[in-house]
Amino acid sequence: MKRIAFKNGHVTIAAHLHVPDDFDPTGRYAAVVLATPGSSVKEQVGAIYASQLAARGFVALTFDPTFQGESGGEPRDLEDPAMRVEDLRCAIDHLTTLPFVDVERLGLLGICAGGGYAIAAALTEHRIQAVGTVVGTDIGRAFRRMQSKDAIRRTLDDVGRQRTAEARGEALRRDPWIPDSLAAAHAAGIEDPDTLAAVAFYREPPYQHPNSSNRLLFTSFGRILGFDSVHLVPELLSQPLQVIVGGRRGTTFQYEEGETLFERAPTQKDFYVIDGAGHYDLYHVPAYVDQAVDRLASFYTAHLAPQTAPPQAIDSA
Repeated sequence: MKRIAFKNGHVTIAAHLHVPDDFDPTGRYAAVVLATPGSSVKEQVGAIYASQLAARGFVALTFDPTFQGESGGEPRDLEDPAMRVEDLRCAIDHLTTLPFVDVERLGLLGICAGGGYAIAAALTEHRIQAVGTVVGTDIGRAFRRMQSKDAIRRTLDDVGRQRTAEARGEALRRDPWIPDSLAAAHAAGIEDPDTLAAVAFYREPPYQHPNSSNRLLFTSFGRILGFDSVHLVPELLSQPLQVIVGGRRGTTFQYEEGETLFERAPTQKDFYVIDGAGHYDLYHVPAYVDQAVDRLASFYTAHLAPQTAPPQAIDSA
């Protein structure tokens, strides 16, 4: 793994480039860019999947989104779907500058909210030749699904008031994505298995990371709640699609979101269920992650295969 950086406009994006163990800098490799979950940094689930893909022969790029982790951008902790999608385009830009990357063999992998971002990027970014999702969710649809229309309207009213307050010089509001520890979750009376699994992964060893603030700038909701990556899939998605979901359904709706994406996709596609796995199991549990990466590796190998030159016509004159 090599620490690298690339640019999204004037913002420097901190990234890790994972390469195969037998990496040859004079070779030409298929490459996959990872779109990671909301609140996640490159050292967490991105590192797990990128290292596994590299072990199977791919170059894999994972990075901290603009405004988060070690990447630049202000205000900090902003979750901006449009910027998240542009980050992916800029990651593709960077890969095209690397002499060992075959620019005709570029893929995307989106995990959790990264799944929605990956699909949104693929709709108009045709340098991407294949796109996969693991427990993929559209963050806008997910947040809209979790609350009533009245609650959504109240949140958006609150966002407007908060933006006004901040424009007048008051402090930025940052809220936790999830409780800061399992102890805090239990103290709050949280019993939902998916929420507790998220806290265990993100906020407890071994996957807790100091670069992950677990804070969401409150005004992000004005951008999140208006995001939808799925509605244009029937019209614009052209790449082969691999959808991977956990067989154990829960409150993240990853299974249902995967079904919706799969049903709407007009392209060559595959829907793969990993029996017994919940949403967060597919972040780090080896037995489940191995199954997911094996399926992804087969998918990317098939659709990011080296292009052979067409046979030359023989001039018989």
